[in-house]
Amino acid sequence: MTSYAIKAAALAVPERVVTNHDLEQIMDTSDEWIKRRTGIERRHIAVSETNASLATKVAQRLVEQSQMDVQRLDYIIIATMSPDHLTPAVAAEVQGALGATNAVAFDVNAACSGFVYATDVMNSLLAKLPGGTGIVIGSERLSKLVDWHDRSTAVLFGDGAAGVLVTNDGSASQVMGADLKTAGDLGSSLTAGQMVEKTPFGNGNLDERHRFFQMDGHVVYNFATRQAPASIRRATEQAGLDLSDIKYFVMHQANARIVKRVAQKLDLPDQRFPINITEYGNTAAASEPILLAELINQHQIQRGDYIALTGFGGGLTVGTVIIRY
Repeated sequence: MTSYAIKAAALAVPERVVTNHDLEQIMDTSDEWIKRRTGIERRHIAVSETNASLATKVAQRLVEQSQMDVQRLDYIIIATMSPDHLTPAVAAEVQGALGATNAVAFDVNAACSGFVYATDVMNSLLAKLPGGTGIVIGSERLSKLVDWHDRSTAVLFGDGAAGVLVTNDGSASQVMGADLKTAGDLGSSLTAGQMVEKTPFGNGNLDERHRFFQMDGHVVYNFATRQAPASIRRATEQAGLDLSDIKYFVMHQANARIVKRVAQKLDLPDQRFPINITEYGNTAAASEPILLAELINQHQIQRGDYIALTGFGGGLTVGTVIIRY
């Protein structure tokens, strides 16, 4: 594996905070019901912010923290399932806003596993480019994909972005192992964002429900609690490590019950599975980097620590990368 040194980590979330009590005013739900079933107390919802503006703010903070000339950036990868447009990609918009004219920029859509997939892609690109530099960001504006009349999904999601600036600088930091899996046969259990076909040759009909999140929670829960532990074990073994070597398991924040169930299946204490879903809800591809950025910037992760990043969700997808920070 190549060197993959994290030089900076940053996050950006919308200013508007929507609490469970706010949701009580617009749907049949309660703060107690949401907290007991999901662990969520509030989420940040975009009002004026776009996916690209959130991701750009993260990228600008990464460049400022690392004091890097943007012309040195070789790659910008954005993990997202909620771009502002099908084209241009969010990554292209970020590249333009930064003025990083030498960077190749593209999006990765692997839903809630997106940041893990994008991290592995960036690692592969930098392996061919000693001294190369890139930005990997998970960025989502999921509130536009939420049916705010459906309490089974509307209480779950939030908006936000976070990421890291990485270099192949020959340091000891690196991606130690990676495990990515896709179960497309289960993809219909979690869908959102179907588009209206407007051509002179079709009828343009669309069931409005398919514009918004449709989820078979039972299937997704079983997939996550079965596949995430297996993925963590495979990636850790590939890295030549034991589970006891991993300081933190930074998991996708879909539901606090899922995170705790995965810890239980791996026979590990909850304290090594940090949770911030209380503040942000499920931010899909942004959830792992938001938590990672908080841990790094709060100095809870030190140089030399081994970290597991695990995502699972739409596709259905699952993935883990093991990073030596």
